[in-house]
Amino acid sequence: MGSAEKLREYPATTRCVGGVTHFEDSPQWIYDLDNPYLHGVYAPTLDEMSVENLPVVGELPADLVGVYFRNGPNPVHRPKNRYHPFDGDGMVHGVYFRDGRVAYRNRYVQTEALIKEARDGRSVSPGVMGPFDYSVSPFGIKDTSNTDLFWYNGDIMTLWYNAGHPYRLDSQTLETRGFYDLQGRDHRRMSAHSKVDWSTGELLFFDYGDEPPYMTYGVADAAGRLQHEVAIDLPGPRLPHDIGFTTHYAILHDLPFFHDIDVLRQHKVRVLSFHRDIPTRFGVIPRRGQGGEVRWFECEPCYILHVTNCWEEGDWVVMDGCRSVNPMPDAQPGEGELAHMLAYMRLEANAYRWRFNMVTGEVREGDIDTLNTEFNKSNPVFHGVRSKFSYHQRIPLLHEGGHTLRFTGLVKYNNDTGQHTQWDYGPGVFGSEAVFAPKPGASRSSAEDDGYVITLATDSNTWHSECLVFDATDITTGPVARVQMPHRVPYGFHATWARGEDLYR
Repeated sequence: MGSAEKLREYPATTRCVGGVTHFEDSPQWIYDLDNPYLHGVYAPTLDEMSVENLPVVGELPADLVGVYFRNGPNPVHRPKNRYHPFDGDGMVHGVYFRDGRVAYRNRYVQTEALIKEARDGRSVSPGVMGPFDYSVSPFGIKDTSNTDLFWYNGDIMTLWYNAGHPYRLDSQTLETRGFYDLQGRDHRRMSAHSKVDWSTGELLFFDYGDEPPYMTYGVADAAGRLQHEVAIDLPGPRLPHDIGFTTHYAILHDLPFFHDIDVLRQHKVRVLSFHRDIPTRFGVIPRRGQGGEVRWFECEPCYILHVTNCWEEGDWVVMDGCRSVNPMPDAQPGEGELAHMLAYMRLEANAYRWRFNMVTGEVREGDIDTLNTEFNKSNPVFHGVRSKFSYHQRIPLLHEGGHTLRFTGLVKYNNDTGQHTQWDYGPGVFGSEAVFAPKPGASRSSAEDDGYVITLATDSNTWHSECLVFDATDITTGPVARVQMPHRVPYGFHATWARGEDLYR
């Protein structure tokens, strides 16, 4: 871990996260840069390890069988330009639960970009804050595969927020097996938050870009074979982040938060604007429908990062998620050239429900609750059918000390009533996206919250990390088990649960 020496010459970082701690397992170039997303809980680790029989405080449930996987940014080389968390090389952490024991391993996603940089010994591609350079990357910026991941067709698929190339990782060793190519698809671009339907094993995916078609949507079967793909007619380049699905439909997002393509072409930077005079549109398409079959519903202007769940109720299609009406908060003085990046990363969002009538075209929408939460997850057994529980991360607002994106507590919602319960991680302790782990053999006839909620947390007071296991029926009692991690686990983005019955056949 190294010393806890506090270095004082970092005004932007100190303003945001309260100083810089020196870590021996971090690349030492980070201490040349005043960027809060390179320090403290965000500081990368270069260590890759495999450790068996981790110590556990509390009682590990005997019926907890499977793996908590989490992806996130972990940069190796000093960036070519200003660093953004989406630029950090993807690193997957896996916490393996089986036979009453816990193992851990972590590995870099060996992307094409990372392999090239390892060969050159330096950063090659620019990051998301530009300027873009299409001579070194088909995306103009570095495809890090650091954002999302899920178990699909026997392996882990990792994805990037900007619709990059999906990568295939061995679910047991986390070794990268190269690109994930769907059989029958003529290109591999795919966005983070493409979805696997546990009831069918199908992959429902989408991608988007700066040239027509601005979005495509498709379905692959459980064996990785393309079954369906169509172009979606959009007015221009967009920045969708997620999709939803029900038994019979997929829900696509056309959001009024996008960049000016002419500015990108002329200046090689993507400048985002939130267009408050343009409605948000959600497109409901039959799961294997044609582009002309999309039914568009206009809603109040907003941005949505993450869907909780979707289902059908008679003539209605229902979507729960977290909505932001201010996706670009004001930049703060004193944060210099990073001010706009820091503002963009300050999530302001709350639990929300949309309802679309497939017969009349009526839309009903409104708050579930107003608490600032995001990174919302639910029981994947119930994805596509009616559910009510979800598990969110509490995110402090700027006036609450939320200068950077940090998770300070776990929140369980009853989305039908808006009531919630909460468990705070503790002063200086920051969590990760939590997943729901159903008990072995769980089905839609099981109680929806009969299982466990699992997250990783890092204590900035000691720089120790733990994997926390909660009884999902009552998170207020705190973790039933705390798995002691063998090293500090940096901040990450998204997590997923892989069932033991899928992994350990």
